[in-house]
Amino acid sequence: MLADKLNIWYNRFMDNYDLNSYSSGLTYGRGYVYSLQYHLVWCTKYRKGVLTGIIAEEIKESLHTTAEELGITIDAMEVMPDHIHILFNAKPQLRLSDAVKILKGNSARWLFLAHPEIKQQLWGGHLWNPSYCVVTVSDRSHEQVKRYIETQKAK
Repeated sequence: MLADKLNIWYNRFMDNYDLNSYSSGLTYGRGYVYSLQYHLVWCTKYRKGVLTGIIAEEIKESLHTTAEELGITIDAMEVMPDHIHILFNAKPQLRLSDAVKILKGNSARWLFLAHPEIKQQLWGGHLWNPSYCVVTVSDRSHEQVKRYIETQKAK
């Protein structure tokens, strides 16, 4: 009886390579438990307002695809004409600077391939400003940040 309980516990927590998220908001992996949430913002080069209409929708899809490949869960995203807000959860093994570089790089490459006419609007052919802002988000402020991002278009 005790052996069965220990076996269930072991299979659920120790031998599980897939991450499981439970109602506590924590994510469990093999040998660790975490909740890492970030608010990421970056701008187009020279704050050019090129992310509008169908381009905004397509860039959202591109970012969702890249995030999924990185193991990032996006809780909220808004694409403004000259910048992007993303609220996401990440694994502790993910190097944040690498994730930002991949998100920005993949989205720029995809956008220039799908819409080469945009490159002419940007001096030097660069889509993104090289800088970005990333802030950790606590469980207490998560809903507030999510609401802030979701209401960006209304402002």
